Amino acid sequence: MRLELRDVGKRFGNSQALRGVTLSIPDFQSLAIIGPSGGGKTTLLRILAGLTAPDAGSVSIDGQALEFSETALLAHRRGIGTVFQAYNLFPHLSARENVLLPLVRVHGLPAAEAEAIVDALFARFQLSRHAGQRPAELSGGQQQRVAIVRAIAIRPRFLVFDEPTSALDPEMTAEVLDFIAELRGEGRDLIIVTHNMGFAREVSDRCLFIADGQALEEGPSEQVFGQPRHPLLAAFLARVLRY
Repeated sequence: MRLELRDVGKRFGNSQALRGVTLSIPDFQSLAIIGPSGGGKTTLLRILAGLTAPDAGSVSIDGQALEFSETALLAHRRGIGTVFQAYNLFPHLSARENVLLPLVRVHGLPAAEAEAIVDALFARFQLSRHAGQRPAELSGGQQQRVAIVRAIAIRPRFLVFDEPTSALDPEMTAEVLDFIAELRGEGRDLIIVTHNMGFAREVSDRCLFIADGQALEEGPSEQVFGQPRHPLLAAFLARVLRY
């Protein structure tokens, strides 16, 4: 997929989250967005997913301009698989019902077709034995895997992940990261905001560094991590990779 941004800005109250971001990212399959906390990573991800409209600027995905009317954003969101750091599962529904409900209620699939899709995905990703359990009965890693299955069940144009492992312990983190790497291996297009630099380098073919609301460096992941050009990126990597 391809991304084009021109002078994209976004403010929340007195805080300028994005400051005229302009960038052109050529064909990629997996893009990692990295940078310090509060630098604008999640705001940019939410704009690409159609969850937030910018105050200024334009966005193009695969050569198609993203419109920011509510009707257009709703249609865009329905074609994007979004995975949040807090899972966002309905606590009163079973794991299977959490994946089934959007297919029927939002995407209008017949119940029988939706059930077949969900059961096939649960079997494929070793979740069948957890299908009847509610989120509170699942581990954090299992909940996030259910959330990822919910995102891919709609057959999205691409998947976006917002710090998908930030609430997990190391063992569960590895489980979810392996799951995401498996999706990349299937050829799915991914955009990932992550604080895990080893994973970002391993799973992405391009990487974008954002700090202070600005896109400061973008390029092939091996170059960004191996030979950073911007001094703030070099300092950031030296700090986060120190231990």
